[in-house]
Amino acid sequence: MATDMKNNAHPERGDAAPEDLQVSGENQLLTKPAAEDPLTQYEPAAEKAALKEPVAANPANPAKKIGAVFLLLLIVIVAWYAVTDRTAPYTGRASASAYVAQIAPRVAGQVTEVFVEDNTIVNAGDPLFQLDRRAFELAVRQAEANLAQAMQATDVSAAGVASAQARVSQSRANLENVRASASRTNSLAERGIVSQAQVDTAEAELLTAEAQLEAAESDLRSAVAQLGGDNGEPAPNILAAQLQLEEAQLNLLYSTVTAPTLGVVTNLQLAIGQYAAAGTPGMTFIDSRGGWITADLRENQLGLVAPGDEVGILFDVMPGRIYTGRVHSVAWGIDPGRTTAGGLMQNLPENRWFEPARRMPVRIELDGGMEAWPRQARAGAKVSVVVYSGGTSNPIAWIAAGLHRAQSYLSYLY
Repeated sequence: MATDMKNNAHPERGDAAPEDLQVSGENQLLTKPAAEDPLTQYEPAAEKAALKEPVAANPANPAKKIGAVFLLLLIVIVAWYAVTDRTAPYTGRASASAYVAQIAPRVAGQVTEVFVEDNTIVNAGDPLFQLDRRAFELAVRQAEANLAQAMQATDVSAAGVASAQARVSQSRANLENVRASASRTNSLAERGIVSQAQVDTAEAELLTAEAQLEAAESDLRSAVAQLGGDNGEPAPNILAAQLQLEEAQLNLLYSTVTAPTLGVVTNLQLAIGQYAAAGTPGMTFIDSRGGWITADLRENQLGLVAPGDEVGILFDVMPGRIYTGRVHSVAWGIDPGRTTAGGLMQNLPENRWFEPARRMPVRIELDGGMEAWPRQARAGAKVSVVVYSGGTSNPIAWIAAGLHRAQSYLSYLY
């Protein structure tokens, strides 16, 4: 009986073992050999499952693309900068220039009247200001008295000589002004700034002034001849008195300061009662008959620049419009700012890591002369220019012209 119980217990344990391996995980682990590690058993299966899963592609790094674009853009900008500096140099450091004169009296005196206001347009010969005439009138009367005294030995009155001498002085002063104006007009005409009609008018005025002086001198010679000298010439004392009278009359004329040409009065500093010394400027005069553009180009931009090159001109005061002009000349020198001490040259101070490029002034004149000059552009107005030193029939010039045109429209905003 005991044997049966043992036999019955053994088959139950043997029969239950396969079922327990299929059903219960605990029994399965118990029946595995002790040398086998469950982690080692299932690791290959996990690796196989991981290999079977699709591998997700790594997303592209956008920083690399952005860096490549910026690098390419930098290369293009540097290349464009180097090419245009030679074939189409550009500068925004340009300004409108004009003939500027400091108006000063030739004689000294107290200002009694100012005929113009600041920024007034005046014509040639218009009075600007008046000095006290009394001292000059007294000098003329004194000279006339000296001439009359020198002529007492003759029976001819000195009134005719004094009158003729006054006309000579007036004509000579007028001729000086007209000659200077005509010379300036001819100089502007050679560069095409003024028209031929203005040149003809200036030459006609010069001929008229010369004829007036010749007529006045002829009248003076006739008046002097009536003095009855031995050889037809006046006595030395009479001649000295005559020259003194001419000087006094000229000083009287110079006491009224007039405009030399058509232009504008600016920087007016005179006031009634102020003492004006001879040669001391009292106001600034801008000649309206001539104007040009002064552009500061770097030295490495001047390699191909030559007189006659076409230029695109943009006045800030005239946005949206490009004017054309020509290079007139390039300055031969500038002041580097070097000083001396003790008779020796001093070194220029070094206060920057990179020494800035030197700039040379380039004179540019507008096509069409002053007739094409924008009325709103004053002396000193800001200008931007493109010099087509490599010509206008190439892609670089076309692109530069297009960018300049775009800048002209942006000028509406700033």
